[in-house]
Amino acid sequence: MLKQRIITAAWLAPLTLLGLFGLEGIPFALFTAVVVLLAGWEWTRLAGLESPRCRGLAVAALGGAMLLLGLAGSTQAIWPLYLGALGWLLNLYWVTGYPARSAQWHSTGARLAMGAWVLLPTWVGFSVLRESGAVWLLFVLLLVWGADIGAYFVGRALGRRKLAPSVSPGKSWEGVAGGVLVSALLAVLFAAWQGLGVIGGLVLLAVTIVVTLASVLGDLLESMLKRHRGLKDSSQLLPGHGGILDRIDSLTAAVPLFALLHLGVS
Repeated sequence: MLKQRIITAAWLAPLTLLGLFGLEGIPFALFTAVVVLLAGWEWTRLAGLESPRCRGLAVAALGGAMLLLGLAGSTQAIWPLYLGALGWLLNLYWVTGYPARSAQWHSTGARLAMGAWVLLPTWVGFSVLRESGAVWLLFVLLLVWGADIGAYFVGRALGRRKLAPSVSPGKSWEGVAGGVLVSALLAVLFAAWQGLGVIGGLVLLAVTIVVTLASVLGDLLESMLKRHRGLKDSSQLLPGHGGILDRIDSLTAAVPLFALLHLGVS
């Protein structure tokens, strides 16, 4: 398994960096659209669809919605990000109430709708951040990765109080605090690098903390859906690493929210 993980990472990491930072405009939108559509294929499984035909139709519908957004010029609009933010408030309500509130979203239709308000704003968020400058796209990626690393090591060393035992028993409040600390330090470094000043730095720090907490929710949402379906991974598209959603679950919450807050303060 370790060998397979290394092999997959060896080609996946440079491909991802090339796509995210080597492309702009329409090529970038197409690259991120492919990632989102692959995640959408996995989401149909989490939603309870089993037939390849039904799953394909659901992904085609997602692709059609993305095409309409692109043709309407809404990949740089703020309203899909507001839609995503409202959706994540509902996701928070469901995650914190699992399994008692699962009857509210257990139907396939509800879970497909959930996927729409998670994945479409993610795609728009990537486009907004790329157009605003690659540095902010880099920042949100480092924020999520740093928070994950901080949460892992602090949680392993100090984790005592469970964050959401019915959803993800391995996560702890101490781990969340460790993740927030790492991302806060990153925000301070970025504020100094970009010359944001005291006020700008404090704003970035506040945004960073909120987005870091949202990234935790993104992870918990996918964990909830997998637990509901009795699945370990969203798919096996990435040998040794699970599926696309397993790699971007935190980003699906962090990217659109950071893009929304970035547009709001810029």
